[in-house]
Amino acid sequence: MLSVADLHVNYGRAEILHGVSLDVGDKPVSVVGRNGMGKTTFCYAIMGMIPVRSGSIALDNEPLDRKSAMQVARRGIAIVPQGRRVFPSLSVDEHLKLASRSRKAAWTPERIYETFPRLAERRSNGGAQLSGGEQQMLAIARALLRNPRLIIMDEPSEGLAPVIVDQLIDTLRKLTLDKIGLLLIEQNLRVATSVSDTVAVMLGGKIAATLPAKRLSTDEALQRRYLGVSSALH
Repeated sequence: MLSVADLHVNYGRAEILHGVSLDVGDKPVSVVGRNGMGKTTFCYAIMGMIPVRSGSIALDNEPLDRKSAMQVARRGIAIVPQGRRVFPSLSVDEHLKLASRSRKAAWTPERIYETFPRLAERRSNGGAQLSGGEQQMLAIARALLRNPRLIIMDEPSEGLAPVIVDQLIDTLRKLTLDKIGLLLIEQNLRVATSVSDTVAVMLGGKIAATLPAKRLSTDEALQRRYLGVSSALH
């Protein structure tokens, strides 16, 4: 579905991504790493939000690395950005109507309300009146209404209470039933390994290792080596 090969990205003279390669098929893939490792830059490069110095990005074998963000979105990739970024003054219903494409599409506002009953209850509330978990639901809903082939989620569990994180994990698992590809960017190892069978570790702007999620979740030596943490902290 998504193929990224030898991706190099600079900010000014500083090289942030150093030859990143990663494939995402019909099963979720997670990318984990500490702050400052280049994970968000990786998201932005795929979405066409920052220029790529060299390398290739393709969705279903169609090159995307020279496309604008609008063109990438139209080709079938949606992003749930870090920090959610909902509009404070727009109601939930207005967010969904703004993002909706067609009543004949697989994902419509009506289906969103069935999938996220809490959003239906809060449909008249503005973005600033929602809790962090509700904002995250809305950000995911907004991406689904693009009816994408692939969703990129950048740190979706950030700032959420543990019980809300558990709900988020359930939601992400259900997306695979709709054959939507998922590239999950996470610092929370539990979320990453609960959602994906495969986890790529980003270290210093490179993919340092690609591992089975089960192995990384149970091997504290690997966690310390790549992430500087152990599972006890997650």
